[in-house]
Formats: sequence, C-alpha cells, structure tokens
Amino acid sequence: MYLPVPPQPDCATAWREAVRAVDAEPGHEAYNVIIDVADPTAGSTIAHPGVAAVDAFLASCAKPIETVANTIFPAALYYRHGAPEFFDVFNHRVLAKVRRGERWSGYYFERMIDYPVSSGNSPNQLWNIVTRMGDRSVKALNKYEISLFDPVRDVDNSPYGGQCLSFLSFKIVPSAPRKLILTAQYRNHYYVEKLLGNIIGLGRLMSFVAREAELEVGSLTIVSTHAKVDQPPRTNRGEIKTLLAQFDQAIAPVAPATV
Repeated sequence: MYLPVPPQPDCATAWREAVRAVDAEPGHEAYNVIIDVADPTAGSTIAHPGVAAVDAFLASCAKPIETVANTIFPAALYYRHGAPEFFDVFNHRVLAKVRRGERWSGYYFERMIDYPVSSGNSPNQLWNIVTRMGDRSVKALNKYEISLFDPVRDVDNSPYGGQCLSFLSFKIVPSAPRKLILTAQYRNHYYVEKLLGNIIGLGRLMSFVAREAELEVGSLTIVSTHAKVDQPPRTNRGEIKTLLAQFDQAIAPVAPATV
C-alpha cells in the first residue's frame, strides 16, 4: 500500500500536490505517501506567494513555517557562525532555552549532532557525514545515514507527541558534478501543520551538507509512512479548504494584459 505523489519542482508545489493526494483519500489520510522534490531549495521562502499563504494561515493556529524548518536545520545560526562552530552555539545557547527534559527538546537537529548513547561521547552524526563526504579518499557513496528515532526515549503508549521524523539516508550520485540526494522517513506526518516547514528544513539541511562537502544539491524524497491532512487547533475542514483555494489562487499565473 503506497500513494505516489507526482514529482514536483520545488517545496511549495510539492506541499500542495501531497496535500491534494492525501486529502482525496478516505478520512483524509494515507499510508506510505512518497513525495519527490527536484529542487528542495526552491519555493522555500515567504517570497513565494504559496508559502506566504500557508504561513499566514499557520500564524493564527500553529507554529510558523520558519519555526518548523528550524527544528531540522537552524540555517540562520549556521550562516552567522559557520561550521563546525555553530554546533556548540546551538548546544549552549539554543538548547538551554528550549529543552523540555531529557526525552525530547523538539529539535531534530539536536539528535543529528548529539545522539544519546549508553556510554562514551554522543556522536555528531551530521558532521561525521559532512567530513566523510568531503574527504575524496572515502569512496563510499551510500553509507551516510542519520538515526533520529530513539528506542529508549521514544517508545511509550501515548498516541501523540515525540519525534515524527525517524531516519535520514543521504546518497552521493556520481554524476558530474557529484550530487547529494536525501530520503527522509516519517512515522507520522501532519500535512497542514508540519509538511511545508519539514520540506523546507530538509532542503536547508541538504544545502548545508552539499556546501560543506562541495557537492551539488539534488532531489529530496520523503516517505510519510502515515500522513494526514490535519486540522490544526481552532480550525475546521472549511478553513482547510479555504487555505488550499488561497494557495492555488496565489500561485496561479497572471493573465497577460489585453489592449
């Protein structure tokens, strides 16, 4: 059982087509939804009218797109401090403010750079991938994985909360120039409240890895093992339909003026 979404050129259109596909399913939910984004760095800011429409909707009922994207990759911190210095800045300045206990800070980025282990130092999975990819003596193309699910902290009987992004698999495509592609697996995915911010955040993560390892950014594939066109707090189905109509109207091509 799977639901393929037609491949899309950018973040914004990928969000819209994924929502369209899942919304048409019984109960507005589906399993093993596959999304493919050709350029996950495009259509990724509020300068895009569709992104602006979604962000304006979420501002009144949920977290803004930028906040969701930052849980995956804090781009502003990286551009301000550079790598690897921004890892320490994140750990000492950001986590101290947002950590809600040992179980979950809300930042996937934390688990990428400080994954908990029973003994020894916690590995920085992300920087390990970057340094290995950037080392041309390393011949591996398909051994760049990041685990985010933690069987110690994440297994409980609650139907809500905890991590939703479970696994990242990076690959180097031996083209000329060499390209970075990424497959991300979600165990549960809210398509209204989270998906667009997730796509944008993953695109920024890819841009960071590619830049530091001297690669080109390739495509992003997301597998939502369970997906739902959700209703954020204080919203209803009618408002979701209005949002989708506003998105379509915002990105519709402007008709040429007639003389």
